[in-house]
Amino acid sequence: MPLETPARIVGELTSRGYNAEREAVTLLANATDSATAIERTLETIPDDALVITTDHVRSAVGEPTEPEEGTAEPTAVDGAADGPPSTTSPASQDPSVSSGTEPRSSTDSGGTTPVETGGSSAAEAAVDSSSESGTDRAGAGAASRDPTRQALDIVAELEYSTGTGELSDFVSVFRDRYERLSSKLRGRVNHRPTDTLDAMSGGSEAAIVGVVSDIRSTASGHWLIELEDTNGVFPCLVMKDRDIADLVDELLFDEVIAVEGTLADDGGILFVDALYFPDIPRTHQPSTADREVSAALVSDVHVGSQEFMADAWGRFTDWLHTAEGESVEYLLLAGDMVEGVGVYPDQDEELDIVDIYDQYEQFSEHLKEVPGDVEIVMIPGNHDAVRLAEPQPAFDEELRAIMSAHDARIASNPATVDVEGVSILMYHGVSLDEVIAELPDEKASYDEPHEAMYQLLKKRHVAPQFGGHTRLAPEAEDFLVIDEPPDVFHAGHVHKFGYGKYHNVLTINSGCWQAQTAFQESVNIDPDTAMAPIVDLSTLDLTIRKFA
Repeated sequence: MPLETPARIVGELTSRGYNAEREAVTLLANATDSATAIERTLETIPDDALVITTDHVRSAVGEPTEPEEGTAEPTAVDGAADGPPSTTSPASQDPSVSSGTEPRSSTDSGGTTPVETGGSSAAEAAVDSSSESGTDRAGAGAASRDPTRQALDIVAELEYSTGTGELSDFVSVFRDRYERLSSKLRGRVNHRPTDTLDAMSGGSEAAIVGVVSDIRSTASGHWLIELEDTNGVFPCLVMKDRDIADLVDELLFDEVIAVEGTLADDGGILFVDALYFPDIPRTHQPSTADREVSAALVSDVHVGSQEFMADAWGRFTDWLHTAEGESVEYLLLAGDMVEGVGVYPDQDEELDIVDIYDQYEQFSEHLKEVPGDVEIVMIPGNHDAVRLAEPQPAFDEELRAIMSAHDARIASNPATVDVEGVSILMYHGVSLDEVIAELPDEKASYDEPHEAMYQLLKKRHVAPQFGGHTRLAPEAEDFLVIDEPPDVFHAGHVHKFGYGKYHNVLTINSGCWQAQTAFQESVNIDPDTAMAPIVDLSTLDLTIRKFA
């Protein structure tokens, strides 16, 4: 079967454990039979080769034919786009990364906001196998790191929980959410409080900023949205034949939006002409580090599970000790260090370690395999021994004492971390289940987890819907609001790999280190495993390494 595009060539080579030079990928893509060209190349290269070179391809299949019209060469994932991307590229030329064996790239989506950047294509990432034997763990990697230049700061997190569960806590957290998110919308619309709209004459133009308190369809197929502010509730009607009707599919209860339109003749309803999300500004320009340094972004290790991939984790940590891994000075773990106990039905039958503290002891042993001069940041997930309700406080002192290797930095879920000037929002990702369940497949799916993360960026909130599947705890303020646009958004939880860019925010869901369990098989979860996204903090270029 012809592979047709450079992206598919890269995906096929990655699945075989090889990286490739850009020109080599182009030669294979331009071959009369790309699949046969790949097989011939892999049969003739040296046994110890990990990178397919141009000479390897020419030796195997000869000189290429002229490129076919419309064939694109792969490029590096770049923090700054060379120019505006095409928004009409066929999906086959710009698919989205979602598995470790066939990387696919995503497009940048912005709702009513014009598309700002294209997603990072699979052909744009250098995907490497790190299965070298005889790795020298005392090699140049550890020796060349410079801890004196490392700079890491946790700039936003839940330091300690103050919620009591009383009604006043719920009032406080929703009022705080409304005030902070509405401030991002009021400059875009001529907002009027809901209680003043009743005094306005029919046919007047008006705008509301409010919390979505209800969404329902009318008998005629239109959409009735009730928006609530601190003064009351007002009904807003989105006609089914309007272009903005598709945006209603993206709405979740309790998120904050703005609408503009015209009041009905009797003034009792607002006919909506435009709908706005708080959103990441189109003009957002990410910050970068002032030196060449990288961070590894991983998640969902699940030590204690019978399916924990200890060998793959060992290959990852071995690689960090090599000269090739020397640029990685930071390791960011986005939750689920261990498998936990009693998280899902009959989980005990799938545990290799049945005691939760023993699981953390074993995790700490695996953490010791990471070079000692790598800075580590960890946040909890839903399998960890902290409360399930978000925001999740950081690990308690007993667990911190167990996981004392490297003096890792422990933060809450979510947390924003400044790494050498690069703002990284870390969120485990439980709300992604809800986003994917509520929104249409083309807006959010498990196969494209980064697109569900785009929705959270658009809503400027990591878990907007209260009372659904995601447990939320009321605090004095809403720690789940995304106040400032991050430069990188890192999540996990769904055990699927994906990445892309949304308004210049590099968005990564990093998969897991746990092979498919019997429970996952029963609910049709096919995990993407042992992948380590490596972000060059000086450019925000992304390299994806697979260790299984």
